[in-house]
Amino acid sequence: MTRRGQRDGAVVVITGASSGIGRATAEAFARDGAQLVLAARDGAALEAVAGHCRVLGAATEVVPTDVTDAAAVRHLASRALAFGGRIDVWVSNVGVGAVGRFHETPAAAHEQIIRANLIGHMNDAHAAVPVFLKQGRGVFINMISLGGFAASPFAAAYSASKFGLKGFSESLRAELADQPDIHICDVYPSFVDTPGLRHGANYTGRRIKPMPPVHDPRRVAAAIVGLARRPRPQVIVGPEVHLLRLGHLLGRDTGARMAARVMERYFRRADPAPVTDGNLFNPPDDPGGIDGGFRSRRGRPSPAAGGIAVAGVCVLALAMLAARPGNRRHLRGGRRHGMA
Repeated sequence: MTRRGQRDGAVVVITGASSGIGRATAEAFARDGAQLVLAARDGAALEAVAGHCRVLGAATEVVPTDVTDAAAVRHLASRALAFGGRIDVWVSNVGVGAVGRFHETPAAAHEQIIRANLIGHMNDAHAAVPVFLKQGRGVFINMISLGGFAASPFAAAYSASKFGLKGFSESLRAELADQPDIHICDVYPSFVDTPGLRHGANYTGRRIKPMPPVHDPRRVAAAIVGLARRPRPQVIVGPEVHLLRLGHLLGRDTGARMAARVMERYFRRADPAPVTDGNLFNPPDDPGGIDGGFRSRRGRPSPAAGGIAVAGVCVLALAMLAARPGNRRHLRGGRRHGMA
């Protein structure tokens, strides 16, 4: 997929295609001349997306699929092969989340997040890789997020899933290193303006709002199409990810502690909101389209966005301070006297 003529007609499977980044990616590939196989739990929502992609000129197949069901994902791969005769690109995009204190979030919610965000992506790869090996080529694109680099207090299972997905993807890439035309690619977007924040589970009893900057989902979709054209191990969308990645490497637990403090302050003053399982166990009543509607709003920092962003900045500042020769000696002395 390096030339325009080769991209035309590429068979692209997209999971989590009913809204947000998934829908934006489907439309981007439709404009690029791809043949699409769209998957998500909500068949009606998929049909709406497929209808728009067909208007854009893309042959489109809809396969309602729960990626936590390995047999269902194998069926998705079979349908894609029957539809297009091959699979050129598989975009593994499903992602769910929950905000709440770990012990106040139901164990079933933690388990479902791991099943969707980690096991679901492994199921995708388990179905796609044998097809790629038989073909001798293919591009598998994992949607991870900045959560693969920096922990999110009050979203413990989400953090576990994203750290785990990063490790899984790196392991799979290493296994397939002797296959030059099979590529495992990772996407790490910053905070993105999708309906996902409204759809997510919320066990805090407080309304959650994102803090700028939140990025257009179409920007992430363009990065995904770019990976299909020129595969590489990872692409980062949003400069905040670089900052948080560096902050985590230099500060480790310091950033997470700072994020937790910011979140706790936010929860104390945020508006009340219902406790809800969100879309963890069932599709949302309203898929919501591509945009979350947050880019035009100025809200207070959210646990998912503001706390981590502030913590990343603080960690970087502390690391730079500690790197000064006079301060390294002082900090070592402070740790000997019980400083955290």
